[in-house]
Amino acid sequence: MIKPKVLFLCTGNSARSQMAEGYLRHVAGDRYEVLSGGIEPKGLNPLAIEAMREIGIDISHQKSKDVRQTLGNPVQYVVTVCDHAKEHCPVFPGTYKYMHWSLEDPAAVVGSKEERLTAFRRIRDEISLLIGQALRTTEDTEDTNPGFFPQSVKP
Repeated sequence: MIKPKVLFLCTGNSARSQMAEGYLRHVAGDRYEVLSGGIEPKGLNPLAIEAMREIGIDISHQKSKDVRQTLGNPVQYVVTVCDHAKEHCPVFPGTYKYMHWSLEDPAAVVGSKEERLTAFRRIRDEISLLIGQALRTTEDTEDTNPGFFPQSVKP
C-alpha cells in the first residue's frame, strides 16, 4: 500500500513545519509519508531540536528544504502552519486536501534562551494536540471532518 504524503509548509522550514514533520512521523510514520518545506528555507532551528528532544523525538537529522523541491510530486495533504505560507502556498496538482493551522512563530520570540525555548515548547505542544486530534478523528470517523487526515485517499 502506498502511504499518502503529508506536507507541512511554513515560511522558513526551521521550526513549526519541522516539529510537525517530526511529530507526525513519530506517531504515524507507518501510515503517512511525512514531508516539510519552506517558502524561504532558513535552516533547522536548534531550539526546535531541543524542544522535540524533550519529548523523545529526534529531528536533528531533518533538513530545511525549499518547497519547490516537492513541486511536481503528488502530495495528498498540504498543511500550512503559518499565515505567510498559506498566502504563498504553491498549487500541488492532485492534492486531496489543503489545511491551515495558524501557529505563531516561536523563532520570533525575543528574550532569554529559556523564554525562547518556552515559546518552542508551547508551539510543539499545540502541534501535538492538532495532530493527535486529527489522528483520533480519523480513527473514529472516516473523513467526516474536513481538515483532518483520512485513513486513505479516496479516488
